[in-house]
Amino acid sequence: MKTNKSYTKRIKVTKNGKLVARNPGRNHFNAKQSGRKRQQLRRGNHLQLSQRIIRRFLPGLKVQKTVTKVVVAE
Repeated sequence: MKTNKSYTKRIKVTKNGKLVARNPGRNHFNAKQSGRKRQQLRRGNHLQLSQRIIRRFLPGLKVQKTVTKVVVAE
């Protein structure tokens, strides 16, 4: 089964098996946003992916066996 390349470009697996992704909405047109909004985008946003989704899009990855939390990096 092939790995979904769009997922591999956006997600990194940490040493402990957690998935790390970048927070969206920070590429351009940020001057219009308030300082508070930009600060909130820097903070982590926790999401959850099921094992079914991980097996489907990222086969071969060794991640935690339970429902995996996605930690959003800066």
